[in-house]
Amino acid sequence: MTGQVSERTARASAPEYQGALGSMSVNSSLPDVLARGREGLREAERSGDLREVARCALAVAEACRRLGRIAEADRAWKASHRAAREAGHEGAMAWALWSGGTLARQRGELRLAYRLLKLAAEAGERGGDVVARGYSLAGLAETGRIQGDYEAVGRLHEQLLTEARRRGEARHTVWALEGIAQMHRNTGRYDEALALFEEAAETASRAEDRRGWAWALRGIADVVSVRDGDVERALTLLTRAEDACREIGLSSALAYNHKMRGNVLYRAGRHAEARELYARALEEFREMDEPRGTALSRLGLVKSEARLGRAAERTAADLAALRATLDRIGLRHARDMVDKAAAELEVGPLPDPAGDVPRTSDPALPKGGAEALRTADVEALRVAADGGGPGGGGLDGGAGEGTR
Repeated sequence: MTGQVSERTARASAPEYQGALGSMSVNSSLPDVLARGREGLREAERSGDLREVARCALAVAEACRRLGRIAEADRAWKASHRAAREAGHEGAMAWALWSGGTLARQRGELRLAYRLLKLAAEAGERGGDVVARGYSLAGLAETGRIQGDYEAVGRLHEQLLTEARRRGEARHTVWALEGIAQMHRNTGRYDEALALFEEAAETASRAEDRRGWAWALRGIADVVSVRDGDVERALTLLTRAEDACREIGLSSALAYNHKMRGNVLYRAGRHAEARELYARALEEFREMDEPRGTALSRLGLVKSEARLGRAAERTAADLAALRATLDRIGLRHARDMVDKAAAELEVGPLPDPAGDVPRTSDPALPKGGAEALRTADVEALRVAADGGGPGGGGLDGGAGEGTR
């Protein structure tokens, strides 16, 4: 799993930027991408070029999503899909559906995310666009992973990593390494997690992928904090990652960086400082309408305030409400974190709204999500790409962008 990346690894690309925006890189400033996307969209609409409308609207959707402009991102991906459908272009439809599914995951609408990403993978297959299909399969894998059903998605992550390495595709390799590393970290296998996060950081650095590099540094900081108690190294890594996020304009990644800084400070017993960071992240996530980040920041804030003397009854009530929120979203791993927090703070067991036993053993994935993952066919990516179809050129999929 931690072997060397293919020597064919090249500079990371950004295939979601197409047409008039095809020259933009994975490190392009998001405000710049948004400005050029809007300009290209106006020109394409004036000329009546539906394919170019779809491409430019896709870039607008992705820039807005990563900047936290959720309403505009929603309008843009739908406009991209309408133009692609009117043009009869399956590949462009796949990209638009992928963007919509990724946005749905970011907003906590996980059932919709599964549906749109499954449709995107099917459209990519019909249109022969192996890159769009690869992004969509990786998006399905990430959706299952953030729900905490690692058994269901672990094999798909491994398959996608193998295929990315085979083709030397840096951005997709980094995404898969980070996803697998996160699963190891969440199940207590810290050595394995650290090795994979470090490999992801090295791969991203060689490929000049500032976004992937920043996320990998965040993962390393988390592990060295929880495993080694190395607060200063963790904070230094997070500062470097934050600089990269600001350079590109990654609002969501920056908010997650602030939340992780809160985690590091909380573990070090610096609860007042942690409270400030959690409150800052909470405000940032709320501005972006990102419920997963909002919930995790709320959890950190409740824990910090409890350590600073907040009444146990109020802490228990807040945790119970938070657990209900996570149940509605479908985030099983995060829900389990709430129960652990209650035990840690000695305010549990928490009351269950339905009066039932906590449902930590229930399947995390909805039926549609489980079916989408079951039918994911990574081998089809190899066949399509090796066959030289219209979507050839690999699956350089930063499709783990759900929160990226």
